[in-house]
Amino acid sequence: MNYPIKRLILYPGVIFFLILTFIPARGLPAAPPSLSSTAVSISIGLSPALANAQFTSPVQVTHAADGSGRLFVVQQDGKIFIIKNSLLVPQTFLDLGNLLIYGGERGLLGLAFHPDYPTTPYFYVNYTRLSDGDTVIARYTITADPDIADPSSASVLLTVDQPYSNHNGGQLLFSPLDGYLYIGMGDGGSGGDPENRAQNPNTLLGKMLRLDVDSASPYAIPVDNPYVGIAGRDEIWALGLRNPWRFSFDRLTGDLYIGDVGQNAWEEVDFQAAGTPGGVNYGWRCREGMHNYNFEFSCQALTLTEPVAEYSHSLGCSVSGGFVYRGQTFPNISGRYFYGDYCSGRIWSFYQTSSAPVGFSTPILELDSPLSISSFGEDESGELYIADYYGSIHQLIQLPPFATYFPLIVR
Repeated sequence: MNYPIKRLILYPGVIFFLILTFIPARGLPAAPPSLSSTAVSISIGLSPALANAQFTSPVQVTHAADGSGRLFVVQQDGKIFIIKNSLLVPQTFLDLGNLLIYGGERGLLGLAFHPDYPTTPYFYVNYTRLSDGDTVIARYTITADPDIADPSSASVLLTVDQPYSNHNGGQLLFSPLDGYLYIGMGDGGSGGDPENRAQNPNTLLGKMLRLDVDSASPYAIPVDNPYVGIAGRDEIWALGLRNPWRFSFDRLTGDLYIGDVGQNAWEEVDFQAAGTPGGVNYGWRCREGMHNYNFEFSCQALTLTEPVAEYSHSLGCSVSGGFVYRGQTFPNISGRYFYGDYCSGRIWSFYQTSSAPVGFSTPILELDSPLSISSFGEDESGELYIADYYGSIHQLIQLPPFATYFPLIVR
């Protein structure tokens, strides 16, 4: 199986007429605000972030952390739009459609703003190049108008050869702790990682990369990256990933959560605690989730890190990694990590129960939605959003206990 964009549409033409404009869920226990507090009963729902607006294949929702309150919506076709003051800015922020292949698992796949933006006026994109389908990581700046980027300002940091048309990864994010740029790279595609790239430290495919974009041009290598000074690519931070379509950092702790899309049977969420050294091996292709996949002799000598959550393809087929909720609006769900599935629309959550050693609650199904969940996102204040690949953006909310709804689904 491939990352979410390749999945077949499950709910075409879904239209809702909702009381309170909510998509509610069954009442379920919330994550405790801290490790020692008591869980309370809550109900989760989704509220449209922008009424009467339809996007084309939205794959990310993010912010610039510049105090503007703007939301940036990334479309797979190469366009980036802004939602400002609950209204859609009519002109595009940036249009890279002429540079990229759009379709399947390729296109404009990620956007990240420099952590010191706009003092350091850079943002970074991840797309698949039109000429050959390779992954490009490029830096851009804005014009005098902060709502319009300068398409001529491109500076390419990194290109990665893509041997097939799928498993491109796509997410890139700055860590809130070390300020480095992290880039999720898929294993290069086909099926089953036929060349075993995810376990090969001499290729960037199937890895989490970690770059210092401030100390050199186009980038420097952090001195504590695990392959510095030994055989292997210095850019690598972690390995053994199949297709880390969406990952995130807990903005409070700096912990790393990775939604790694599975092959034919299991989807997984991986975890790395803040401060843990690099070099973590998440197991692909030796393992799929917590199960042997192609566990050949060479796998026996490896130290593999198990996922902290998994689900089978009886519940979905393509995980969209999410975020830990750190907003202020709904304190009862603070600390809970939300993630979902592109094919089934299901949304689960779990939370950390202990820190030494790290432990987690059993994942709970929070919402069985009709959405094709391509991505989760955060705004500046830590509120969470969900992108439906077929056009809409929703905010994740906590519902009052009396909320009801009357959906009309047109198929």
